[in-house]
Amino acid sequence: MRRYLCAWAVAAVLAAGAAGAQVQNEVPAVVPNAKPVPVEKITVHGTALEGNLEGDVVDREVLVYLPPSYATEKKRRYPVVYALHGYSVGADQWSKEIHVPQTIEGAFALGSKEMIVVVPDSKTVHNGSMYSNSVTTGNFEDYIAHDVVNYIDAHYRTIPERTSRGLVGHSMGGYGATRIGMKHPEVFGSLYIMSPCCLSGRTPTTMSEENAKALAALTSPAESRTLPALRIQIAEAAAWSPNPKNPPLYFDFPIKDGVVQPEIVAKWAANAPLAFIDQYIANLKQYKAISMDVGDQDGLKVDAGKMHDVFDTYGLVNSFEIFHGTHTSVMGDRFQNHVLPFFSKTLCFTKECK
Repeated sequence: MRRYLCAWAVAAVLAAGAAGAQVQNEVPAVVPNAKPVPVEKITVHGTALEGNLEGDVVDREVLVYLPPSYATEKKRRYPVVYALHGYSVGADQWSKEIHVPQTIEGAFALGSKEMIVVVPDSKTVHNGSMYSNSVTTGNFEDYIAHDVVNYIDAHYRTIPERTSRGLVGHSMGGYGATRIGMKHPEVFGSLYIMSPCCLSGRTPTTMSEENAKALAALTSPAESRTLPALRIQIAEAAAWSPNPKNPPLYFDFPIKDGVVQPEIVAKWAANAPLAFIDQYIANLKQYKAISMDVGDQDGLKVDAGKMHDVFDTYGLVNSFEIFHGTHTSVMGDRFQNHVLPFFSKTLCFTKECK
């Protein structure tokens, strides 16, 4: 029997990663004779992030992992995989947790075709953007789907076609890959969803008097770091229930003065992919392939299974795997031996792709 997890349980899964579980994962063995993959740290201006009310930076770090042949085969163009990190970790930390470039090098050495891998940073003052569009956080959905993609196509030898672009993400990034993937099939051609969070509408329904007072006492977005127990919900509020007329945090919380606010709960529910997926089936059918995985010891497997059921109900081309592990224990293995081989098979590697 499937069971629902309350918002606080989902928060606990994400917080476990934030507290350090994400760095305690198995490292795949180094593949002999793997060729080195160079990395470039660049800055991409987020036009979509300009004017955000949190004051988060709009010029953001992006990591670009180039194929071994990129420097020598000057006329060759490559597909691109855009990889989205989870809550609290940022691009740099997540790159260490999925053990790149080692796992990219390993994947190529084991037979995956060479591609460019791009890891953009979407960490905010509240530790995560939820990859959503919000006047409070800035429009991170548009930043990924447009600003980053357009910059990479303009500055690297890519194959600038949707069929040669893949999108993958883990945890909050899995939510982002789901959300952005549903809405932007004109940009991406294959989709891989890793241990996605936040697929169903869950909001807090109770709050201690102590936390309520502490939340009300915040005088700036940066002070959310003093409320670790609420910080994930604060990030969700900034993304899903923004309010430009409610300074200094510029969002509405689902609980006010101890009373649940139904209109805010409805806004959060409206941002749950399991609630809005039926509107985007035609978009999802444009993907050549969709894959999703989740650990058998991950509380998020319940909703992942529901998402897979929806995919099957509508006849979408997809695969779903429940692997042995926790939310974060085998990310490196998954990235090397499952994610990149998936894109090697499903992306188009020639300039004639349409």
